[in-house]
Amino acid sequence: MVHFLVSVMLLNSAVANDSQKAARSLDSVQVSATRVREAAFAIPNAITVIDREALKRDRAATPVDYLHRVPGVFVQHTTPGQGTPIVRGLKGSEVLHMVDGFRLNNTFFRNAPSQYFSLVDAQNIDQIEVLRGPASTLYGSDAMGGVVQVLTPESDYVDSGDARFGGLTRSIYSTAELQRTSHLRGSAAGTSAVLDAGLTYNQFGSLDVGEGGRLPFSNYESYGGNVKLRWQPVDGHELMFSYQDHKQPQTPRNDALLRGFGARPENSEFFFEPNRRRFAHLRYRALEPSLGLEALEVHLGRQVVDDDRVTREFGAFNRDFEQNRSSMDGLTAQASKSIGGHFLTLGADLYFDRVDSARQRIDIRNGARSTPTARFPNDSFQRSLGVFVTDDWAISDQLDIVSGLRWSNQSTRLKPADRGIGVDVAFDDISGQLGVRYSLSETWQLVGNLGRGFRAPNIFDLGTFGVRPGNRFNQPNPNLGPETLLGFDLGFKHESQSLSLEAFVFASDYNDKIVSVLTGQVISGRQVVESRNVSRVRLKGAELGLRFRPSSTVEAWLTATYVRANERQDGVETPGDRIPPLAGSAGARWVFSRALSREGYTLFAANQDRLSLRDATDPRINPNGTPGHSTANLALAYESGPWFARLAYENLFDFSYRNHGSGIDAPGANFILSIERELSF
Repeated sequence: MVHFLVSVMLLNSAVANDSQKAARSLDSVQVSATRVREAAFAIPNAITVIDREALKRDRAATPVDYLHRVPGVFVQHTTPGQGTPIVRGLKGSEVLHMVDGFRLNNTFFRNAPSQYFSLVDAQNIDQIEVLRGPASTLYGSDAMGGVVQVLTPESDYVDSGDARFGGLTRSIYSTAELQRTSHLRGSAAGTSAVLDAGLTYNQFGSLDVGEGGRLPFSNYESYGGNVKLRWQPVDGHELMFSYQDHKQPQTPRNDALLRGFGARPENSEFFFEPNRRRFAHLRYRALEPSLGLEALEVHLGRQVVDDDRVTREFGAFNRDFEQNRSSMDGLTAQASKSIGGHFLTLGADLYFDRVDSARQRIDIRNGARSTPTARFPNDSFQRSLGVFVTDDWAISDQLDIVSGLRWSNQSTRLKPADRGIGVDVAFDDISGQLGVRYSLSETWQLVGNLGRGFRAPNIFDLGTFGVRPGNRFNQPNPNLGPETLLGFDLGFKHESQSLSLEAFVFASDYNDKIVSVLTGQVISGRQVVESRNVSRVRLKGAELGLRFRPSSTVEAWLTATYVRANERQDGVETPGDRIPPLAGSAGARWVFSRALSREGYTLFAANQDRLSLRDATDPRINPNGTPGHSTANLALAYESGPWFARLAYENLFDFSYRNHGSGIDAPGANFILSIERELSF
């Protein structure tokens, strides 16, 4: 492994825009993961920003595909078209996902891999921010492992003169996934208004997983569109309205339809049909200081997520049609002001989330219809309210302390009509954080963080009813309480003309974790489980991100993450659930002319045989452990004027492998062609 990584870094090279761009310094990127925009290097947190140039040089079917090279993050794929980032060993609703400052996590997000992040258009992204470590002080429930935020494109205003019209076209083709992606984006910009709009269509065929050939139940399509209008009615003040709509009309649950590592497939039919996300967003932003404040921002949004399904258990005659919808309305506001050496930010957020759920059943033998219990209690409701304050205190040129405090309240009401169990609960929580940044020099910093995260039980935890993967049947439990996490990290940051580095060690104490517990009952051959606060998890690990540019034409990088976790339940200690192995990436890039560059890189993972009891019985996971892997990948890129093209050859030795915890193998040998052209009129 080491010899291969060193060979890749020394002998191969990578995609860059041109010699001039490659020679630029490793500039700090402006981020909003701390709810105020500042340079990433100035933040005393572990944070990675993937900017538009890095996004253009990569190819993604879903947003999570951009995160393979981020330290602290491991990517899991349950089925084609779906993926989940695992941040420092935490996943699902244990990590907060956001789009343009608005929560993507809704009240039926599960604290396990889920498909909802894939309902964000991967082609309509301008920047991704990954903040690692507890962030509940800023964002409330769910932000225990960190925050993954997607920011969508916003064109610049015209300083003066005539309006400017532009856009781009993008096409992506691949051989292993039979991907056909078409994206069209347009913009119209004036001195006081800017309009951005886009359309995307994705089609994927049967997946070639290398030595295993092509998989059945792996083809799907998705499509959507977006529009964003920004307007400055007066100087210094901006209003923004945007709308996003993305849909997967029929996506197969591949791991449930194939045998995997189980005795037989779990389902004869399992399709997400359809899954869809619609998001309307209104934002006010002060572009310059006003009303005595340095910054002021207000968001109002509505997100509707449809999680509809068609399922039939293996060997059964009943076909179920589910309709599950989350309708979430949110209002957030924050203001910032400098007082002496303190930069204070005060904010509040309020979310209302309603769940509608229904299920119909048809006997395929005779057409008989019935209405069994829905997945969630219909017309359930959840309200989340929070108020926070943070203080960025610049004690000196060398020492900076960031502290914060938040009060949160979450109330949930589940109607008892369809299952005889009702819930009406409310939870209060106080979260805090303390971050310290000490400048050892202009380019080196020592940073440390201590933070408390929490996750209140949502409607998925409190009210899920019915069949679950792993031959389980879930019954509701109205007596759940919140989960809490105390997290600490310590690390170094370095940023200079030739080197960018972040290296952290971290530890977390995760208490009252909600887990599925066997009740001893059996329904239709399935083991009955219910969710309970009975587990404690201790996680620790280290992460490294390094980018080295020895000359204006050569760049190399290395990322690596290691997480180890032990979980204690009922006095018994086992390995943590679905914890990734040591994993990362390494590569090098060489610009050998103004327009041409080439790249060689690897994605690697060690074997993972530290399995929890749940891992060992999960049909997605080899009970003997997941073997390690390393892939060899090459790419050639061309950029000149408005044109950008990239030809990649991934997994060139055609290895058959899967990421730990995934339900589907990764693509085999795969040629990928991306072509992009900027438009101007």
